[in-house]
Amino acid sequence: MTETDAPAKDRPGERPGERSSSVRSLLRLWPYVRPVRRRLVTAALVAIVASCLGLVMPLVLKWMVDGPVKDRDPGGVWLGALALLVLGVAEALLFGLRRWLVARPLASVEAAMRADLYRHLQRLPVAFHDRWPSGQLLSRGTTDLMLLRMFLAFPLTFLLVNATTILVGFVILMLQDWSLGLVLLVPVVPLVIVCSLFETRYSLVARKAQDQVGDLTTVVEESVLGIRIIKGFGRHRSQALAFRELTRRLRTTELGKARLLAGIWAVIMTVPELAIGAALVLGTIQVADGGLSAGTLVAFLSTALALRWPVESIGFLLAMSQESATATDRYFEVMDVREEAEAEAPETTVRAVDPGGTSGGAAGGMRFEGVSFRYPDAAADSVPVLDRIDLHIRPGETMALVGATGSGKTTLTALVPRLHEATAGRITLDGQDITELPRRRLRELVSVAFEEPTLFSATVGENVLMGAADAGEDTLPRALDVAQADFVEALPHGTETEVGEQGHSLSGGQRQRLALARAVAGRPRFLVLDDPLSALDVHTEARVEAALRRVLRETTALVVAHRPSTVLLADRVALISGGRVAAVGTHQELLRSSAEYAWLMSGASEHVEESVR
Repeated sequence: MTETDAPAKDRPGERPGERSSSVRSLLRLWPYVRPVRRRLVTAALVAIVASCLGLVMPLVLKWMVDGPVKDRDPGGVWLGALALLVLGVAEALLFGLRRWLVARPLASVEAAMRADLYRHLQRLPVAFHDRWPSGQLLSRGTTDLMLLRMFLAFPLTFLLVNATTILVGFVILMLQDWSLGLVLLVPVVPLVIVCSLFETRYSLVARKAQDQVGDLTTVVEESVLGIRIIKGFGRHRSQALAFRELTRRLRTTELGKARLLAGIWAVIMTVPELAIGAALVLGTIQVADGGLSAGTLVAFLSTALALRWPVESIGFLLAMSQESATATDRYFEVMDVREEAEAEAPETTVRAVDPGGTSGGAAGGMRFEGVSFRYPDAAADSVPVLDRIDLHIRPGETMALVGATGSGKTTLTALVPRLHEATAGRITLDGQDITELPRRRLRELVSVAFEEPTLFSATVGENVLMGAADAGEDTLPRALDVAQADFVEALPHGTETEVGEQGHSLSGGQRQRLALARAVAGRPRFLVLDDPLSALDVHTEARVEAALRRVLRETTALVVAHRPSTVLLADRVALISGGRVAAVGTHQELLRSSAEYAWLMSGASEHVEESVR
């Protein structure tokens, strides 16, 4: 994948400053179409043959009028009727065969594109997902891909079929009577000009509509996920108004598309009809003068009428092609974003992280060396979120991160599993730079639990065992025991109970305990916990802390803490202030030496303070 650093590309829902042509955009679909190209080419050839059979019918009519009808031969008329029936049935069967040929391969193309998009989204950095609304991504994986499948099934084929049919039809017309053929060729130039103008204007409106669909999808998704907030604050009306405004904008845009399409159809249908009318008048005069046979005139007009659909469908096919081109652009806007960089060193040369923490002597454990961080879209001269962080968590040690809201604690923990990339400096695990570790290996070594737990629409057991690659029979019970998640036994189906979307069937404390169980399930070498007990009551918190101490003795841990009770789990504490390390020491040392730390801890409950003393 190539990196797309252009500002317009980096912002969802906006068009690139220099738009590529529709043909160039659609050509990007070739890698997906190539595996099924034989079926598509065969389907196109079948459709061309079927369409050309329709042009043979006027020739049969000419033979019937100038022959059996003129000679009053009923047998010849019945023979001609039979020929027309055979041609009609053959045409229908061939079009049916074309449909069968493209159905399955195009479904596989759509599935492959959707799978690639999903796989790519999983590999994009967290910063990308922070910027892009989920509704925009959903619309690219659903509506846009549906448009592309429809384009490959119909417009792509029939642009070729209709062009061939029109070309063959005009050759037949010119052979029948070149003067009448020239009359029908007169509208070609104005139609080409009108179609060119239509293509330019329609592409802009189509892109706007598709982006607005993405915005609307975002609002719907947020309303569904945030239904508790909407109900709790009585925001039904404001949300309904916001939704109505977006639908009004989308309706206005769609009406604009309809007006453009109606305009092009009016021109495309009117101009050829006028030309056919003129040809009919001139042809009738020639038949009256004896310069043209009645059969030839019938065949000529029948051929011209057979070409009406290929000509009139140009506007519809161009509209679908433009929508498909913008859908392709939107799809590849996401696919072109560079994935998370993998380890620079080849995997075969990456040495194993020493589980005993002995490699490099004092370099063992987790070390931050001059680490700085600013968000990718921040100005180069902006104040960094983290600035020259130097920390060393010794093997088997637990260090607590304490600081005011916005001091950079959570950001620092996100750098360890490389959810964000450090702007400067480096982080090592047992002496090895994390950028030299394959991400899969890094995330096997480092397990995380966030303050806002995320659960998936799966069973309790499946959610917890996501954190254990090689889970044994005792893994799940042990993890649940550490997290004191005994509430699982009371669920309808125990560990086989479905927790529902986002785990909303559980309380906040229950979700947090399951997230903690997931973090410890795989017995990670390094553990990163972002205030994992904030939603627990003091009694449950005490039980979880007691069980968690056993786990912390077996791992190297970094824990974001806001309560003294959580701080007491740590061997040492690092005070983060303004994105920098202000002090490092034990809890008691920092209480005596740091006024800021003492102030942060002063909000603890009285019984916690007594236990500290």
